[in-house]
Amino acid sequence: MSHIFVFFCNFSKLFFLEAKHLEDSRLPNFFFLLRFTLPVSYLLEMVLEIKLFGVQSDACLDSKKSSNFQLSPAGIVVLRSDLKPRGVVVNMIPGLPAHILFMCVRYADYLNDDDMLKSFMNMSINGIKQVIKEHVEDFEMLSFWLSNTCHFLNCLKQYSGEEEFMKHNTAQQNKNSLKHFDLSEYRQVLSDLAIRIYHQFIIVMENNIQPMIVPGMLEYESLQGISGLKPTGFRKRSSSIDDTDAYTMTSILQQLSYFYSTMCHNGLDAELVKHVMKQLFFLIAAVTLNSLFLRKDMCSCRKGMQIRCNISYLEEWLKDKNLQGSSAKETLEPLSQAAWLLQVKKTTDDDAREISERCTALSAVQTVKILNSYTPIDDFEKRVSPSFVRKVQAMLNNRENSSQLMLDTKYLFQVTFPFTPSPHALEMIEIPSSFKLGFLTRI
Repeated sequence: MSHIFVFFCNFSKLFFLEAKHLEDSRLPNFFFLLRFTLPVSYLLEMVLEIKLFGVQSDACLDSKKSSNFQLSPAGIVVLRSDLKPRGVVVNMIPGLPAHILFMCVRYADYLNDDDMLKSFMNMSINGIKQVIKEHVEDFEMLSFWLSNTCHFLNCLKQYSGEEEFMKHNTAQQNKNSLKHFDLSEYRQVLSDLAIRIYHQFIIVMENNIQPMIVPGMLEYESLQGISGLKPTGFRKRSSSIDDTDAYTMTSILQQLSYFYSTMCHNGLDAELVKHVMKQLFFLIAAVTLNSLFLRKDMCSCRKGMQIRCNISYLEEWLKDKNLQGSSAKETLEPLSQAAWLLQVKKTTDDDAREISERCTALSAVQTVKILNSYTPIDDFEKRVSPSFVRKVQAMLNNRENSSQLMLDTKYLFQVTFPFTPSPHALEMIEIPSSFKLGFLTRI
């Protein structure tokens, strides 16, 4: 038999649930909040009798109950983890599950119960790991728990009592700081966990968008008036996908918008969203460039115009999402210079000098490769002469990283998680009515 208590509390108000007379075999092996994949009303399958008590914070439990209280790795409910978290975040403050977890931490701190605190923190961390393990390819779930892991980490900092994290707190928030425990070691563990989730998060997004990049950025013809022009001596590549079903630039923009809206919907920190977009834009540029280096049929003035047009779509998308400060645009610079190189004159010494001065984001090998691969779109345009290529190459010989051709599409920018204090006062946090938890009473 089991007698388990779960608390949602702060120093002034306390929610207290008591679950009685449950056999241990009926309990899952993790705390229920860590499977917060639906509104609470759907999470709780009432296979147990739940009774609500409102308890004043200065007299929460008598000594007997207090000594028997444990945040067991066994939860109190049977959970449904097969559905998406999208329904959870409707009308919900960002990171509400994280705030509820922190309220449980504060209760353990209030009781000055070291064993309870360790049990709960270890259970929380292991529970998040388990959710991620079971949804390793689920973008929405990864987004949801990356957000909540970061919010949980921020709560542990904001209410740590450390001066550097209290600067933006209200007086009441400072009163709600932890009193007895230093959780800096757990903060490091959570930070490491957030990095692991982030890396998997990026992998899933890259796997989704990468098949769209070459068809959308290079192969699809969206510029009117030039789509019928083909480089001399080349046939159109065959494809198993009909033209009507092929990926386009619109496909890429729609995928980016889906990523962006989901991250915002799940309350991911704005700076982290910018970092994610920088990573994705780097991938778009790198994959497009690598394909350009390998395909002579793509090295033409026409394709230079097409690439430049598609870059402008990406830049406009960044502007529309107010992401100009994300450094994502800068990751497109090598591709932008390659597009310019395909369109510019390539005849005189002045042309060679301009190319060497303008193509600073391309290595010498990359610049020379594009020049050698350049293919006229008609008989009126000449190929780039070998002597011109040698002139450019001589001007670029002293450039650093001059031997690099292919870009590493698996490169990851270093990620850090900025501290962003929550503006939400713990005593004011409400569980939305859509959760249908009317049986909870605030005292």
